[in-house]
Amino acid sequence: MSQTITKGPVAKLPTKYGLFNIVIFKDDKQLDHAVIYMGDLTTQQPVLCRIHSECLTGDALGSLRCDCGFQLAKAFEKIASAGRGAILYMRQEGRGIGLFNKIRAYELQDNGLDTVDANLQLHLPADGRQYGICAQIMRSMSFDKVVLMTNNPTKIEDLKQHGIDVVDRMPIETGRNPYNESYLDTKQQRMGHILKHDNNV
Repeated sequence: MSQTITKGPVAKLPTKYGLFNIVIFKDDKQLDHAVIYMGDLTTQQPVLCRIHSECLTGDALGSLRCDCGFQLAKAFEKIASAGRGAILYMRQEGRGIGLFNKIRAYELQDNGLDTVDANLQLHLPADGRQYGICAQIMRSMSFDKVVLMTNNPTKIEDLKQHGIDVVDRMPIETGRNPYNESYLDTKQQRMGHILKHDNNV
């Protein structure tokens, strides 16, 4: 069953990358998701788009355990350079398991498990994110054709199943470092992410 989304306020969002706009959407679980965008998204041209799942540790605290903060920064840079595009900032912390369980999984990873097995040992999905709500948000923003910034083919297929035309994929591989090498290798080997390992920081 698809969720109901409610479109909320819109405001200017000046950033270090340029002047963006931000609009908030609320879902059935009362979670607030954001679309941060630049330019006119209502034309027939595909929208350069990043679906970014919330990552407090990477996005706000500068953690090197993942590549999330690096990817978010790169998405802002690419959209600012193009002058048009959108970031869907989705409240799906820890691939959908929440911050508390994410840190529980980190604790297991500190003791030797990889990111997939840590989630499974906690009886949680390896990846619990859903993208149907993203498709709804895109249509509410008057676009359904995207060039998606992602390394994750599953995200593309899920969007297509929900009626979004993903016309191309733009790799967004950045931020590899000694603290997240195992994490990135697991994403490639066990979750099918497309990575080339040429992005050390």
